[in-house]
Amino acid sequence: MYHPDKKILSAYADVLVNFALGGGRGIRKGDVVYVAAYEYSKPLYVEILRAITRAGGNTISHYMPNVDRTFDITRDFYANARAHQINFFPGKYLRGLIDEIDHSIFILSDTDMEALKGIPPAKIMAQSKAFKPYREWREEKENKGKFSWTLALYGTEAMAREAGLSEKEYWDQIINACFLKDKNPIATWRGVEKEIAAYRKRLDALHIKSVHVKGPDADLRIVMGKKRRWEGGGGANIPSFEIFTSPDWRGTNGWMRFNNPVYTQGHLISGIFLEFKNGIVVNAKAKKNAKFLEEFIRVSGANRIGEFSMTDRRFSRITKFMAETLYDENIGGPHGNMHIALGNSFHSCYDGNPARVKKSTWEKLGFNDSAMHQDIVSTSPRTITAMLSNGRERVIYKDGMLVL
Repeated sequence: MYHPDKKILSAYADVLVNFALGGGRGIRKGDVVYVAAYEYSKPLYVEILRAITRAGGNTISHYMPNVDRTFDITRDFYANARAHQINFFPGKYLRGLIDEIDHSIFILSDTDMEALKGIPPAKIMAQSKAFKPYREWREEKENKGKFSWTLALYGTEAMAREAGLSEKEYWDQIINACFLKDKNPIATWRGVEKEIAAYRKRLDALHIKSVHVKGPDADLRIVMGKKRRWEGGGGANIPSFEIFTSPDWRGTNGWMRFNNPVYTQGHLISGIFLEFKNGIVVNAKAKKNAKFLEEFIRVSGANRIGEFSMTDRRFSRITKFMAETLYDENIGGPHGNMHIALGNSFHSCYDGNPARVKKSTWEKLGFNDSAMHQDIVSTSPRTITAMLSNGRERVIYKDGMLVL
């Protein structure tokens, strides 16, 4: 079992609390931070609590036992729960929690990469659908600028083994990706944020109508839609080097293969192929756990695109496959990465004040609505060409880099 030293974890916690939250500004005195973590990540969890206290914040925490084959309370629940238990939604509690907190931090630390293998996918999807109101409440508060969140990774033996790395090698990727050995990690992050913001501004200035993703594993066209803007960075996810938007789901046509596996809800899905027609997935295949993928896209809105994203390899220090979407969607490497997400859109990609937009308007603009949101990553070579509003075409991504 490998754990990094206290100095590294203290720097990690500092980045999460004093940079990642608050959209890159950190928390303020009196803010309430909800911290969710599993016991394996205890060393980082403790440092986060200390950092919140030092910054003058208050903590509400959810500290959980590890999920493994010996003590797997999540698997036990799905194996034994009946329909009324699967669909139970503690609305009063969760409404009160959202009203109370200003920020949230969730620490990923999987100790069993396929903890729910063999559990009927329909059960897992049913509970995800039951908790949709909670995610909508969070989003509503975020749209008003009153809530921020971040995800971070605490490396485990199981994750490292799945990625084909030692725990030390795995942690080296985390440390490098998050700039934790830099003299001032937060200053480094702010520098990266400035560069990402400049590229976002250039993309917005192009007035892109649609993009064409072309390569040996892709021939996909995506319509951007009206009132869109590009997002990236800002602290939601550490690390985050991607630049993304939520396109008009109705204008997605073509196909794409994804060479990275997806680890989601205790399942591994690999060898994914998706084909779209007029915005809908009309053909979905996977070499492993195809049934889980099929069940996923049966959920309302999960057979539509909610995000389109590009990562420039010059920003990212992630050089290895990490068997965790948070890192794999930000990987650099020789070809960078491009990914899409099936499911819910990001209202932050609306070019205006999302707090003033009605549900009917979101639908009219083609922002997808779903209880699900799953990123699917490709690191194979591809060229992305933008069709501009003036009728011209322009390559915006090639050889793993933005061309702007």
